Amino acid sequence: MTLDIGVDKTKEVLRDIGYFRLGFYSFPFEVNYPQTKHRDHQYRAGSKISDAVALYYLDVDLRTILSKYIYRIEVNFRTNLVYQVSTKYLDCSTWFVDPAVMERKYIEAFDFKIYTDSFKLNPVIKRHHKKYTTDKYAPAWKTLEFITFGGIFTTYKNLKDVEIKQEIAGRYGIRNVSVMENYMHSIVEIRNICAHGRVLFDHTLKQRLTNGPALSINNQNEYRLDSAIKVISFILNSISENRTNDLQTEVAQLFNKFKDDAPIRWIIENCIGFTYF
Repeated sequence: MTLDIGVDKTKEVLRDIGYFRLGFYSFPFEVNYPQTKHRDHQYRAGSKISDAVALYYLDVDLRTILSKYIYRIEVNFRTNLVYQVSTKYLDCSTWFVDPAVMERKYIEAFDFKIYTDSFKLNPVIKRHHKKYTTDKYAPAWKTLEFITFGGIFTTYKNLKDVEIKQEIAGRYGIRNVSVMENYMHSIVEIRNICAHGRVLFDHTLKQRLTNGPALSINNQNEYRLDSAIKVISFILNSISENRTNDLQTEVAQLFNKFKDDAPIRWIIENCIGFTYF
């Protein structure tokens, strides 16, 4: 790999990003990419250190864009879940541990996975228990406000009432609960990558994205990031058309920066799955 930015600038980059982290973005320029076994770190002819740096910042910018809009989905989904279930079970403010509402495995894991001692140190939860000393749990509208997006999704999956799950899915233009769960699983997965600064551009989804109202995909793209972005866009559109337009514009503008950059364009098309028009 050619040090086309010079030795001093390369040292500056390595001090800033780190050799190990930058290695993830150098990997696509190796001869044997994407094979991970028996890597010999031989780079293709013409590969430059500036290509790896450009890919790194593309990944950073893409994580920043997606994080902003996924957060909008997270807040909306949390609000809908709490409202729909709490409205149906008005006499049970802690329905999240009620065996008539939730699957038993969820309830059994609740205390050591969610309502832990550290969770109860949250100022809102702590004040609740100080005021209501006999309550084992704070009500749903307090408790579920402070659990993770993944925790909220797990709560949705473990609802016993299929009608409520369908009502919530319907608010996002989805009739089939399994499609809703498939879509949300991918969004939570991408959210966690973005939140923890992990490599995004060549991420392979853990679950195959199924055909549904959000997208019709071919076999090559069913695990790719571009399909997940389409799902994010579809769900977001039920919340705000303006924000959906913003998301699509920002992603397109980012990718279009590299339209004439052959090495990075190849990665955008073949790893992310984005199609230039």
